[in-house]
Formats: sequence, C-alpha cells, structure tokens
Amino acid sequence: MARIILGIASSHSPQVSTPADKWHVHVDRDRESPYLDFAALTAASTHDIDDQLELGRMRAKDVACQAAIAELALSLEDAAPDVLVVIGDDQREMFLDDGTPAFGIFHGDAIVDTSPDPRTMHPSIQLAYWSQHADAPESYPVHAGLATHLIGDLVRNGFDIAAYAQQPAGRTVGHAFTFVRRRLMRERIKPIPIVPVFVNCFYPPNQPTAARCYELGRAIRRAIAAYGDDITVGIVASGGLSHFVVDEAFDRSVLRALESKNIAELKALSAERLVSGTSELRNWLVLAGAVEDCDIEVLDYVPAYRSTAKTGCGMGFVRWTAPRLPAENANAVERTAVLSSGQ
Repeated sequence: MARIILGIASSHSPQVSTPADKWHVHVDRDRESPYLDFAALTAASTHDIDDQLELGRMRAKDVACQAAIAELALSLEDAAPDVLVVIGDDQREMFLDDGTPAFGIFHGDAIVDTSPDPRTMHPSIQLAYWSQHADAPESYPVHAGLATHLIGDLVRNGFDIAAYAQQPAGRTVGHAFTFVRRRLMRERIKPIPIVPVFVNCFYPPNQPTAARCYELGRAIRRAIAAYGDDITVGIVASGGLSHFVVDEAFDRSVLRALESKNIAELKALSAERLVSGTSELRNWLVLAGAVEDCDIEVLDYVPAYRSTAKTGCGMGFVRWTAPRLPAENANAVERTAVLSSGQ
C-alpha cells in the first residue's frame, strides 16, 4: 500500500522570493490592492513596528526565510517520495468565472506552467517571477494513477471533487504549485511526479469551511493508504500565513494549534478569519488532516512586515515526519551498531 512519509507547509508569497531591499516595491502593490484599505490602515498605525521596518531587520528576516525554505527543500530531497501531493489555491490562473471548484484534482499525465509574459505583471511580481515560472513553458509530470484513485475514493466517501484531465487552453497551473517545483524541488532535482489538489481559498461563494478542509485531509490520508501500489507519498501545502496584513497573534495561535494537534480549534477557524491571503490556511488545514498522525516541527515563523500599515506576510515553515516503521527502526539500530563497532 502507499504511505505518507513527509508533510511540508510553506508560505509562497512573492515577498519570500524578493530581496529585502526590494520589499518596498510590494508596498506599491498594497496601495492598489482591492483587498486592502491602505490609507485607513496607515492612518490607524501606532508605529509599534517601525523598528521592524529597518533594512537590517528586514534583511535578517529574509535570511531566516531562505534558510527555512532550504531546510524544507533538503527534507524533500532526503525523503525522496515517489509522489508529491501538492495542495494549493488558484488565483485566476487555471480557473475563472466559467468554473471554480471548491475542491479539484488534476488527473492527466502532465500539467503545464505556461510561463506568462512578466511584462503583464506588477513590478513587485516581476521581482519574484523566477520563483514562480520558468523562462519557457514547463511540463510537470502527474501521477495519474494516484490522482484518479484519490478522486474515486474521495467521491465514494462523500466529497464532491471536480476532476480535470485536460488543462484549459491558454491557462497556466497556479503559482501555488509552481513555487513548490521551483523552490522546494529546486531546479537541480528532477521533478517528482505530483498530484495537484486545488482548494478554492479566495473566491466566494463556494469556499469550503475549515472543518471541511480538515476532513478532506483525513479522507486523503485514508485514500492514500488504500492505494494498491507500494509507493511513498509526500504532501505539501502551499501558501499562508496571514496576509496581506500581518496578524502575528493569529498566526502563532494557528501554529500552536497545529503543534498541539488541537483539531477542534483548527476546525473552528471562521470564514471571517480566512479572508484575503490568509485564506490560504485552508491548504494547511487539508495537509494537517492528512498528516495528523505524523510528528510536527515548526521550523520558523517570520512576521515579514513591509509597511507602517502592517502589510506584508506572516511567513510559516512547518515539517511533518511519519513515525518510523518497525523495520526502519531495526535498520537504524543495525546501522548505529555497525558505526559503533567501527566496521
């Protein structure tokens, strides 16, 4: 049977792939954002974070973020799963008003990053283009067998999953997924076959509740265990934490709930809290349900402010590892004994 060996949650904000001395360019985008009343936020500022906006402090935060991403990438490389289930949201990249599923799974043989023209993007997004798209279209292999199995098993267990085997013409897979390829798999690693799982985080009226997301993760875990092939599976949640206004208290409460496995608190997160970019926590909740039997480690949390209006992104980086099987424990003991004997 298939088994989950690794879980990863990582923020994917363009800010995390932009040098700290350029974070101010993202502030220009904040001023134009339909999700923010930037003038009101600035007027209400108490300037209690001014010290965190000093360039040296921001550079230190950037270094911390890059170190955490590098650690997650090494974890993925060391675990070397046969398949990577990637849970991400779509931001008008694959899905438009002609159809946005609450949950969807792509089950074709490959999905393509079609590399949109960076000149059509805001300058702040152009700065992070390297972390989201290749210079030319790139095809990502999909584990169609596991994807198709997940769809069928989830539907049999009460989840209505939109199934996609063909990419809509002219549309790219979203940056939640390309970030995983480009920053966690890294270009020097041959792409691991993925299963793209879409969650509608942003767009009403069919955003799933926190509880539904968590239960989907549990159902994904059961479905993976029921898959016939003997393969190892990693799962990644892409996005989060709070943005476009940083809410440290909220982020830290979510991380504590994840660490303590406070499932009731996680499932009770309200739709009013899961708004704007913070809505990407839905991806984390799906992952949390899938890896609730695994050991969790919060690698870092970085409140990356970029303006006195407290805009920015709460950057979170978390790893889950599966307890070793008895045979693996025996092998580990044997290796230790050999090393101790000097053989």
